[in-house]
Amino acid sequence: MSAIRFDSTKQYYATSSLVLGYALCSSLLAVINKFAITKFNYPGLLTALQYLTSVLGVWVLGKFGFLHHDAFTWETAKKFLPAAIVFYLAIFTNTNLLRHANVDTFIVFRSLTPLLVALADTTFRRQPCPSKLTFISLLIILGGAVGYVATDSAFTLTAYSWAFAYLVTITTEMVYIKHMVMNLGLNTWGFVLYNNLLSLMMAPIFWVLTGEYSEVFAALGANGGDWFEPVAFTAVSLSCLFGLLISFFGFAARKAISATAFTVTGVVNKFLTVMINVLIWDKHATPFGLVCLLFTLAGGVLYQQSVTGPPRESTSSRQTGNADEKDDEENQAKSGSGKHASV
Repeated sequence: MSAIRFDSTKQYYATSSLVLGYALCSSLLAVINKFAITKFNYPGLLTALQYLTSVLGVWVLGKFGFLHHDAFTWETAKKFLPAAIVFYLAIFTNTNLLRHANVDTFIVFRSLTPLLVALADTTFRRQPCPSKLTFISLLIILGGAVGYVATDSAFTLTAYSWAFAYLVTITTEMVYIKHMVMNLGLNTWGFVLYNNLLSLMMAPIFWVLTGEYSEVFAALGANGGDWFEPVAFTAVSLSCLFGLLISFFGFAARKAISATAFTVTGVVNKFLTVMINVLIWDKHATPFGLVCLLFTLAGGVLYQQSVTGPPRESTSSRQTGNADEKDDEENQAKSGSGKHASV
């Protein structure tokens, strides 16, 4: 009896540690990335370093047997390339959005994705129209976002151009990649490996096209060949580390708790991100803007409730539940594989 009690206590603390690790990484990641891009103003190089860290992390952990990933083959890579391009563009626009706007603006536009995904699913994938409760929740999200934008004192055309570009690419990723990539039969860590390795291969192309390479070399010449200042080096290192950690804790926590508990944790993380962002610096929205942001997050909570049906015991519903959980794992693989997930 005591042995059973000891095992259950051990399992409880192990699960709590995984959930706490995921919550910490998820809530801090957007703020850390904002800090990194502020101190190291080279979004293309920053994302390339994050891809490199994730690839090396998955490869090393796989070698030591801590995880299993699909082997890299060029045949699979060719099929995966369109998905990797969309993923790269999503992360690239994400980083540039954080470069020109505050974390609150990022969260607002990230919270708008269910609205666009619902429209895209209904229009292009012939999915049923949203229910009344889902439609109301989407309107709440939209109303909060409009109120935030209308009162954003830090509004600039550049920042919101990147915000809309991010919104389009992340919506495309959610609708298109989930439909296409799962036909390849990759496991979650294989997904992370292919996403990041192919993105790392594409990074030099965008590095040249955007002209960022000239800025980097000019900065190197001005600094006497030093790659990083201490603060910038710390910020970039934390960004890369947390990008890898959120993959680990995200997958591990999803296996340890129910899909509903994981969703609730994700929502709480967004509120924590807002609170941390307000407390640590002045790069945040006005008080009314924060109210609109919380309104948007509340709409997100209502949306999650509207699309989560009650559990059923029938075989068909269990199969559907497994499919939904698999879809959640795909989204976590995409969000965690680069960084961000954000949130």
